[in-house]
Amino acid sequence: QVQLVESGGGLVQAGGSLRLSCAASGGTLTDYVIGWFRQAPGKERESVATIYNAHATNYADSVKGRFTISRDFRTNMVYLQMNTLRPEDTAVYYCAARHRVQSQWNNWGQGTQVTVSS
Repeated sequence: QVQLVESGGGLVQAGGSLRLSCAASGGTLTDYVIGWFRQAPGKERESVATIYNAHATNYADSVKGRFTISRDFRTNMVYLQMNTLRPEDTAVYYCAARHRVQSQWNNWGQGTQVTVSS
């Protein structure tokens, strides 16, 4: 079971940047697919970005070209660099992990709030 702890959220003006961090423990990150999800008030949780190994990634259309997901296997860290933020990016952001042979996202962090002011 992998434990995940997010950090780096906060309040930023539109057009600004934030970098979210996800610290993983209790497992070998190389065995896991890592994703960032977000949930805005009154909306369903949505996938933002996924990283499958060191380089293979996938992004929601709404964040393509603005967000970058990356991982550091040495430190068991995963990052989400968010640039050109928009008010509609406001949400609680969650880091999640699933074993590479599984389809269910079984491991979740507690979330970190990102608020983008206009």
